[in-house]
Amino acid sequence: MHRTFQEKQIFRIDHFLGKEAAQNILAFRFANGLFEPIWNRNFIDHVQIDVPEALGLDARAAFYEPTGAYKDMVVTHLFQVMAFVAMEPPTALEPNSISEEKNKVFRSLEPILPEDVVRGQYTGYRGEEGVNPDSDTETFIALRARIDNWRWAGVPFYLRTGKRMAEGMRIISIAFKEAPKSMFPDGSGIGSAGPDHLTFDLADESKVSLSFYGKRPGPGMRLEKLSMQFSTEETSRRGDVLEAYERLILDAMRGDHTLFTTAEGIESLWERSAPLLENPPAVKLYAPGTWGPNAIHQLITPNAWRLPFERGWRA
Repeated sequence: MHRTFQEKQIFRIDHFLGKEAAQNILAFRFANGLFEPIWNRNFIDHVQIDVPEALGLDARAAFYEPTGAYKDMVVTHLFQVMAFVAMEPPTALEPNSISEEKNKVFRSLEPILPEDVVRGQYTGYRGEEGVNPDSDTETFIALRARIDNWRWAGVPFYLRTGKRMAEGMRIISIAFKEAPKSMFPDGSGIGSAGPDHLTFDLADESKVSLSFYGKRPGPGMRLEKLSMQFSTEETSRRGDVLEAYERLILDAMRGDHTLFTTAEGIESLWERSAPLLENPPAVKLYAPGTWGPNAIHQLITPNAWRLPFERGWRA
């Protein structure tokens, strides 16, 4: 493409970056003085980016067989969303500044090692039309990524995606560190529902939720998990939401590269993916309609996956 077009003429569409909720990460972080000071390794324990899909191949075996979940979803989508979560503040809300900060994240990303990855394949995949009966293509992948810079040193990023899973969702979950010492007595409920979380739901409704412990009404000191929640659907502006491709095509028509990826960033990601792609671990089978192979729990220990949620929206 570069033999014919200049880089500024190329618009590589990633529809995840066109979602209102993805852009809301930038607004949430950089427009508010409350959260940016704690957006670092001193206060954040780990981050999860979880994009399970309920659908299967959908007659795309010819594409999916040589591609697999990692190439299809992680390099193209999940790492791009991770960059929005992890990037340093750009000098301005303009394409060059945002692209440079995203590319710094990719340059700081440590190589993806096979021992930090769980590859899975749903039972019955090899019987799908167009699939090799001995296929080792992963329909599921979970991995632990590390960003080697001052902000994120020691903070693991857990990414998960796959086909034929229990639900189709797009969740970013920021887990905050727990208080260093508790004054609350045993049985009070403190810590019983895990750490506090800030959650971005990348569905079209564009939801944000902040969970925390609060006192249950009544005598004594009994704590329970509460949450503050926001949804675009509950505002008077819900009719202004653009579908992701609508937004990105409009930006391309305007010549705005803010939400598009660059050749430098993509090449950095493929370079850091080389150890995994050259020596992928064997796939582990999982039943359709589940959350993936059991090995995913060892990958994230001593933490736990947020999906499935214990509490529903507004529950």
